[in-house]
Amino acid sequence: MAIPSALMALLRCILLVQACCPVHGFSQSAAHHDNHPKYSSSKSSHLLQNTKDNESNHAAESSLPDRRSIILGTMSSLLFTASLPPSSPASGTNTNTNTIPEWTLPNNVKFPTLALNTAGLSAKDATHALDLAVKSGVTHVDFHPGKERDGVAAYITSHGRQQLFLNTKIRKAAPGTKPSDAALMAKKQIEDDLNILGVANVDMLMLRDSPDGNVMQAQWKVMEEALKLGKTRSIGVVNYCQKSLECILEIAEVKPAINYYMLHVGMGKDAHGLRGFGESKGIKTFAYGALGEPGPNRELLNSPLLSQIGVKYDKRPEEVALRWVLQSGAAVSVRPTTNFGLGMSLCSDKDTKCEAGMMERASTFSWSLSAKEMDELDSLISPDDNPTLFSSSGCPNAFGM
Repeated sequence: MAIPSALMALLRCILLVQACCPVHGFSQSAAHHDNHPKYSSSKSSHLLQNTKDNESNHAAESSLPDRRSIILGTMSSLLFTASLPPSSPASGTNTNTNTIPEWTLPNNVKFPTLALNTAGLSAKDATHALDLAVKSGVTHVDFHPGKERDGVAAYITSHGRQQLFLNTKIRKAAPGTKPSDAALMAKKQIEDDLNILGVANVDMLMLRDSPDGNVMQAQWKVMEEALKLGKTRSIGVVNYCQKSLECILEIAEVKPAINYYMLHVGMGKDAHGLRGFGESKGIKTFAYGALGEPGPNRELLNSPLLSQIGVKYDKRPEEVALRWVLQSGAAVSVRPTTNFGLGMSLCSDKDTKCEAGMMERASTFSWSLSAKEMDELDSLISPDDNPTLFSSSGCPNAFGM
């Protein structure tokens, strides 16, 4: 065991005391300190107690504090402490100094602007990813109902809700569903999700769109009711094109706080006008797909401009791409690694890439792009994408459904 230099210095002092200060030499000076509390240590008790024979022969001396024993006992404790391995942080504890900025939504809801995106993760991987996210300083978790929700529930069971910001989505109603039935489905899902999560409310509920405007409006009323009843603290929408937003705004008593859609370098900072329209109505941009969807866009990962800027800051292209979205003023939901595709994502506890990826993403606010670099990235027109790619067929260039 390597002994720290400070302890070595203390050991030299002890040897000097041993040589210069025998017990009998200071017994008289100590006689006036009968009330001094005796030092005790389970590891040094043999240095402080005499045998019964010694007690009978040296009763006066044994009643006095042995300074050498005190020092030796302290040394023993220090050496024992130094020999212990460093303690590991408790699972689920934020051990990082990363500070994630927050928005203040209506009703004074604090919305962390960087979230873990669990899309496609198994329940086990979702639990592990959330544990890594919290340790890195990311407490906002964006999850779907089903296996991802179950993984979040498992985390809450083990660690408690703590500072988590829980953000989930209402399932899309199948085409042809009656508005009244869609409303009942949304109500039931909210109750089921809260029961499985073991919480009284979530922090954000987001509504998916529908090709039927009446369905969207009926379900939005359910969202507003959940807000009034305290089952959610805020409400928003997912993949709403301008037409869908206009449909909701026609009947909304409470406007969506956020619109969740894809935004990445190459799409332009206004996302084909969707961002400007939404923000003009007070609807903030919560982005996914900073690296593309449904899988990482190779053009982004191999972008000469992203690579060039990355070299300057010692960052990888994906880090620069994420920084651009955040620095543009949007909030972002991030995958833990680039190992994802349509309906799948990986974050195994046997793979260190996930931990490294979360730490990398959480540190995005520790640096920034110059105004010139932002302008250069704003001007890129490729790779372009539809911001509401996963919207219903009522929106332009939708993925389907």
